[in-house]
Amino acid sequence: MKTSWRSASLVATAAALLALTTACGQEDGGTSTNGQNVGNAAPAQGGYGSDGYGSSAQDKADAAPKAKAAGQLAVWDSKKLGKVVTDSAGFTLYRFDKDTAQPPKSNCDAACLKAWPAVPASGAKVAPGVDPSLIDEVTAADGTKQLTIDGWPMYRYAMDTNPGDAKGQGVGGTWYAAAPDGKKASPAAAEEPAEQPADLAGLSTRKDPELGEIVVDKNGMTVYRFLKDSAWPIKSNCVGACAQKWPAVAPVAKNDTENIPLKGYMTFDRPDGTKQQTLNCWPVYTFSGDKKPGDTNGQGVGGTWYAASPEGKPVGAPK
Repeated sequence: MKTSWRSASLVATAAALLALTTACGQEDGGTSTNGQNVGNAAPAQGGYGSDGYGSSAQDKADAAPKAKAAGQLAVWDSKKLGKVVTDSAGFTLYRFDKDTAQPPKSNCDAACLKAWPAVPASGAKVAPGVDPSLIDEVTAADGTKQLTIDGWPMYRYAMDTNPGDAKGQGVGGTWYAAAPDGKKASPAAAEEPAEQPADLAGLSTRKDPELGEIVVDKNGMTVYRFLKDSAWPIKSNCVGACAQKWPAVAPVAKNDTENIPLKGYMTFDRPDGTKQQTLNCWPVYTFSGDKKPGDTNGQGVGGTWYAASPEGKPVGAPK
């Protein structure tokens, strides 16, 4: 009899927990973590962003590991450099003035490649909004197939140890961060501020030609989900530098929405004490790399950031 009573108690407890879990934002394939994340997939130990390069790329050249695949390319709008191409982990891609684009040719020899690892062509995906025809490959000095953008071979820099670093900019007067068209990155000329959409609700939706129906804020800026967050318990794992790059969506009243399901529509307290809006209990954000309404530059960044559907699902995320 005692055993039966305990079994019944355990079943009841499990059922209660399941009800709480399924009530808020759970979906097939969802992921969560308790670890802090800065918004980009961190390079694995021993990768191009590890401590293996120490204080000098050349001093540690013999220990330099094989270059990692670029994955989903992205475009970062730097105030100092302009639009810069990065790999899926947020590391800057560079071009070398001594190379040629027509025809494509890398003049970075084997010793050079230890400090400036060639970006592998295999697995590289064009950044959103960039002409796919600009992406190609060339054979590097070490025999690997190297990514090219408009004919220019692409490299990383061994001294860049964190996403967003651009320590290779201007090195030797020949190395420069690459723009999305393969040219040297440079600050864009001042532009007139984009006209803001009129009469938008605090949160609403728009039809994106590639992504379908996605959520936008009152300014028409794309709203995103972070795969490393959790919906129950509601938790944001984008803090610190990540939160500066991916600003949290502030609370929006339920009556200030349009085409947004209100199931799981609530706010929660972030680690910094501010409140953040959720969709179906999932924290939502905008992207500082989006400069005008309609931009989706954050889509797929790091393999963890995706535009949010009205139901709070990450649009286009792997199943």
